[in-house]
Amino acid sequence: MNDLHSNQTTNMANSERRATRVFLNNIDSYSSKNIAQFLSSCVVGASLGEGEEEDKHDASSDEPCFQIVGTVANKDAKQESFASEQYWSLSRDELLQCLMRCDVIVYNITEHTDLIDEATWAISALHSEIGHFESPKIFILLSPILTWAMTKPPDPDDPDIPLTEEDYKKRRPHPNFKEHTSTERLVLKLGKTKKSILGTYIVTSGLQYGMGENMFHFFFQTAWLGKLSSVPIFGPGTNNIPAVHVHDLARVVQKIIDHKPKTHYFIAVDDSKSTFEDIVKAIASAVGPGQTEKVLKEDASGNITETELLYLSVNLRIESVFIKERLNINLDFESGIVDNIVRVVEEFKQTRKLLPIKICLLGPPAVGKSTVAEELCKYYKLNHVTVDEAVSEKIRQLEELLERNEKTAENEELLSAAEEKLKAIKNSMLQNGGQLDNQQIIHIIMEKLNSMPCRNQGFVLDGYPKTYSQANELFQDENMEVEDGRATEPKYNKVMIPDCENVAVVEKIIKTVGRPMNYGLSPEEMEEEKKRKEHERHQQLKQEEAENKLRETMENDKFASLLEEWNRNTAEVEKQEHELLEARSVPMRHYLMKYVMPTVVQGLVDCCKVKPDDPVDFLAEHLFRSNPDD
Repeated sequence: MNDLHSNQTTNMANSERRATRVFLNNIDSYSSKNIAQFLSSCVVGASLGEGEEEDKHDASSDEPCFQIVGTVANKDAKQESFASEQYWSLSRDELLQCLMRCDVIVYNITEHTDLIDEATWAISALHSEIGHFESPKIFILLSPILTWAMTKPPDPDDPDIPLTEEDYKKRRPHPNFKEHTSTERLVLKLGKTKKSILGTYIVTSGLQYGMGENMFHFFFQTAWLGKLSSVPIFGPGTNNIPAVHVHDLARVVQKIIDHKPKTHYFIAVDDSKSTFEDIVKAIASAVGPGQTEKVLKEDASGNITETELLYLSVNLRIESVFIKERLNINLDFESGIVDNIVRVVEEFKQTRKLLPIKICLLGPPAVGKSTVAEELCKYYKLNHVTVDEAVSEKIRQLEELLERNEKTAENEELLSAAEEKLKAIKNSMLQNGGQLDNQQIIHIIMEKLNSMPCRNQGFVLDGYPKTYSQANELFQDENMEVEDGRATEPKYNKVMIPDCENVAVVEKIIKTVGRPMNYGLSPEEMEEEKKRKEHERHQQLKQEEAENKLRETMENDKFASLLEEWNRNTAEVEKQEHELLEARSVPMRHYLMKYVMPTVVQGLVDCCKVKPDDPVDFLAEHLFRSNPDD
C-alpha cells in the first residue's frame, strides 16, 4: 500500500501550487548536476497522480516547476541554465540563510567525502533553527551503497537472498565509509523530533550510470578510443554491483519531495544482478570491438582512483523494495545497464558530443589522397579505411579465428562459415590476379564500416568506391537507425573540392566538416602538445629576435647611408655657394682695385713717411682729401 500522509493529496488540491525551491550541493558535479537538471523540468506535485508516464514540464503549461538553488565547487563553473540561483564558496552563515529560503534541501555525499562535514553541519544548523521556519522543510541525504559493503546476507545458508531496506539497521559500512553511516544516523535522528516541520530522508544509491557516465567512464572511454586491444576488468569481476541510472535516482528524489512518505530510508538500485564482468563486457561490445581482459587490481592505479576501485569492488545482492511498494516508482532503466546498454551508449555519445564523422575521400590516382586522409584521421581521431587494409584485416581475422579454436558442437557452424569465407576470398584473389571481385570488396568494406570503432568514432574511406554502382550499393542503407530506433545518423554534407595543394585541401575539408566531435587529448598527447607549443614559442622568439637584429642592422646601415649622403650633399651645397659668392664678388673686387685700393695704398705710403702720432686719423684725413669723387 502507499505509505503517504492521508491528507497529502487533499492539501495539494486545496492549496495553490507554488514553485518549490530545492537546494542541491555541488551542481557542477556529475550526480548533483543530473539530478538538478531533471528536477528543474518536473512540475511540482506531478508525481502525486496515479500511473503518470512522465512528470516533465510542458512548455504550454502554467504549472510551476522546481526552482533549483545550488552551490558549485569550481569558482570558474559556468552558470547552469537549470539553476535559478548558483553560489560558490559561501560562508556557513551565508549558506544557512540560503538553506532557510529553500523548501527542500538535498545533500549529495555519494561523490565527495569532503562534503560529509558540511552535510552534518547543515542538518544540525537547520534543526537548531527549526523554530524560525516559515514553512515545513524536507532534508534528503543521498548516500553511497558502500555504507552496506560489509553487511552479511540475511540468510547465511542462501547468499542469493538479497538485502532490502528492512535490513538497514543491520548494515555494516566499508571502513572508509563509516563517516557516511554516522551522518545517515544523525539525519534520521534529527528528523524524528518534529517530523511535520523538518522531515528527513536517506536515499542510499547504487553506482550511478548514464548521461555521459562517471564511475564507469574509464571503461567507456577505453573502449571508445580503442588504444588498448582489450578493455581491462580489474580483479575476477564476479562481484555483483548494485547500480542505478542517475535519472532514476532523480525520480526517487522527486517522489519523496511530492509524497513526503512516512518511510524515511530508501535504497535506489535497479533490478539487475549484473556482475562487474557483465557490465564491462556489455560496454566493450557496445562501444568498442568487444574484447575484455582480466587484470590485477594493483594494475588499476593510474587508470582509476582508489575510491573508484572500492566502488567497483563492492559485492552486494540488494533490492529496492520500498521505492516500488511505497512510492510506486517504475524505474526507466529497471532492468539495468546491461539490458539497456544501447540506450546508455546513445546517452554517452549525445552527452559528451561524441558524434561520428564519416568522410569519403575520392580523387584520381597519385594526387595525395592517402596523405590527406591521414591528416584528417589525425585531426578528427578517425579510422583510416582502405580496400587493401580492410581485405588484409579480414583475412587475418579469419585465419586467427580458425587457428585459435578447435571445432566443437557449439562453434562448428561458426568455424565452418569462417573457413568457407576465407576460402572464397583466396579463390577470388587467385582468379583475379590478386584482386577481389566487386561483391567481395563491398561486403568487406560494409563490414568494416559497420564495426564499432567506425560507427562510434567515424572513418575516412580512402579511394573507394570507384563507380556509381559501387557507391549506390555501399551507401544505400547508410541512414540506418540504431537498434532501438531512437537515433539516426546525420545527413551527409556533399562537397567537391577542386585540385589544390594537400595542406589547402585538409584546411578546406576541416572548415566544411567542422570541429572534432571526439575526446580531447590524452595526458600524453597534452604533454606532447605542450612541448610542441613551447618549442614553437621558443622558435618564434628566436625568429623575432633575429628579425629585430636584422631590422636594427638594416636601420643602422640605412642611417649611415643617409648620413653619408647628407654630408656629401652639404659639401656640394657649400661648394656651390662659395663658387656663386666668388662669381658675384668679381665686379666689387675690380671696383676696389681700380678706385679704392690705389688711394688707400698711397695713404699708407705717406703715413709711413710722415709717421704721425695718430696714424688712423692721418689716414682718414688723407683719404678725405684724396677722394676721387670730390
